[in-house]
Amino acid sequence: MPSIGVKDLKNQATEIVRAVREEGAEYIVTYHGRPVAVLLPIDAAWEQGIRARAAQAAQPSPELLAELEALRREIDESWRSAKSGVELIAEGRR
Repeated sequence: MPSIGVKDLKNQATEIVRAVREEGAEYIVTYHGRPVAVLLPIDAAWEQGIRARAAQAAQPSPELLAELEALRREIDESWRSAKSGVELIAEGRR
């Protein structure tokens, strides 16, 4: 796998991305001669896996949901206004 410096990658980005996309080329990206990244083509299976991991990461954890529920109950128990929070916020925006 050929390596390419960050400066050369910047200067030749269009050509390099085209080679990755059309030819399946792969590059090791270097910074001051040290490898820092790999540039690879993405296939459909890899993309689907990334999307699935992103969707899973976006889901709140059960611990967070429990903490939010506890906060909701605490606010609900101490709420003294006849108006809802939504109503008070709407009034503040006027």
